[in-house]
Amino acid sequence: MRFVGYARVSTQEQDTALQLDALVKQGCKVIFQEKASGASRAGRVELARCLASLRHGDVLVVYKIDRIARSLFDLLAILRQLESVGANIKSVTEPLDTSNSMGVFVIQILGAVAQLERSMIRERSIAGQLAARERGRMPGRERAMSPKDEAAAVAEYLRGGSGYGGLGKKYGVSASSIKRAVYRVTKSQDYKKRSKV
Repeated sequence: MRFVGYARVSTQEQDTALQLDALVKQGCKVIFQEKASGASRAGRVELARCLASLRHGDVLVVYKIDRIARSLFDLLAILRQLESVGANIKSVTEPLDTSNSMGVFVIQILGAVAQLERSMIRERSIAGQLAARERGRMPGRERAMSPKDEAAAVAEYLRGGSGYGGLGKKYGVSASSIKRAVYRVTKSQDYKKRSKV
């Protein structure tokens, strides 16, 4: 029996150290890790590599089930893939083990509950944004730069010779703030609409 670990965080700023430590303690000799949103399975390259590496008798170990699947549909597809090669899945922090029928049932219930929770959070978030708009307030953080500085930074970027990082240092903001400012000017109307939400 081989224990194969999979660790995932949603953004580059987050750290997989907690998950990695737990997976090593579970006996994982091979661990796949990535920093990618769980929203789309297509974007999780390491997950695809991990699943492709599994063989009969292997146990896929995850810190929490939501690290591997963000919807019940996704979870069931992964379970079918594991079943087709004769592998199982185990969660470090949840009492889940698909080597028995009760474990399969529990993992499906947890997947459904997690999906319901995400849907409810999304509904509350949208309702809050709509309420804020009705009060005349645009949701989201204030921009890091004044309109004047933003225009100057974008103009400097478009002239060439200055990258996002250098301009960020010059104006005392992150490279991402400069990038968003440039995108608002150079990208489609659709991007501009999304950036206001």
